[in-house]
Amino acid sequence: MEQATSSIIGRPRTSARLGAYGLCLVLLAATGCGPVRGAGNGDDTLTIGAYSVVRDAFHEKILPGFAAHWKQKTGRLVRFEESYNASGAQSRAIVSGFDADVAVLSLDGDVNRLVKEGLVDKDWKSGPGRGLITRSIVVIGVRPGNPAKIEDWDDLARPGVGVLYPDPKTSGGAKWNINAIYGAGLLHDPKTPDPTAARDLLSRVQANVVNMDSSGRQSMATFERGTGDAIVTYENELLLQDKRKGIAAPYVIPSATLQIEGPAAIVETSVKKHGNRAVAAAFLDYLRTEEAQRILTDYGFRPLDSRLDPPGRRPLPPRLFTMKELGGWTKINKEVYDPGGVWDSLFTRSKGRAQ
Repeated sequence: MEQATSSIIGRPRTSARLGAYGLCLVLLAATGCGPVRGAGNGDDTLTIGAYSVVRDAFHEKILPGFAAHWKQKTGRLVRFEESYNASGAQSRAIVSGFDADVAVLSLDGDVNRLVKEGLVDKDWKSGPGRGLITRSIVVIGVRPGNPAKIEDWDDLARPGVGVLYPDPKTSGGAKWNINAIYGAGLLHDPKTPDPTAARDLLSRVQANVVNMDSSGRQSMATFERGTGDAIVTYENELLLQDKRKGIAAPYVIPSATLQIEGPAAIVETSVKKHGNRAVAAAFLDYLRTEEAQRILTDYGFRPLDSRLDPPGRRPLPPRLFTMKELGGWTKINKEVYDPGGVWDSLFTRSKGRAQ
């Protein structure tokens, strides 16, 4: 868990390093949250369960922006209870009892886990934007000056190159990263997908992976501390480092890479219990407005509408593919991550060699 925060905009109260479910219990004890949140004091309360990568954009700009919008529309204040974690861990925390009203996760599978548990409506993708709120692309972060001379995926497999990406057992971002490598091999010839080439490329890169943290944000922190020559990550993570430090975080856009699509959904069981579905639905609508999309773009994401891209944004690669072109999440999870799948077998084999 990276950070948990409870705040009325302008008056933050932060508790670091709390588990997502633990956060829920602490806040219930501290605030006495009942079935209708904010009842009697003119305030509304919205609990956000999000993956770690959106934390900065949400806490600093998106939530204050929505609070102003909601105040103007309804005359009411909105209080946020925020939890940020690796996407898979966040999804499992919600299943285990963390009362998030809105789930903002890294991939469809983590939302579909909530659907299977009866927490999210099965038609969550039928609305605007197919349930998506952000886009990005998978890129390769390199050291200043790119001393390892990394230009594409094959370069990550060269002898002596140390590679970082997070663990797909906990991080949705890791699956996007691995899928980008696997897909680049699979779709080398778009007319004839080649599973052997995909396995070969992923195998050679995985052999050079020197560290797998539990989340994309933690993986970036490890890279910044000097581990490895390259990090496979979201483009927006590197642009955020640039924004934070004012120093360019160099990266390479591979010639073929994967478009990242970030979903969000209302947790129906929570909003029904809390009586705050209206504010949760308004928040999801706000995330797709031009105002919110421009904020997300300022934090490095690519907007749902490409016309909102800022001047100077680096062009997309010659080959940008989607999960649909790879056969969808169900197919890839079975083919790559399930027991006996490509990545699972490669990782198990590499662990065996290390022991």
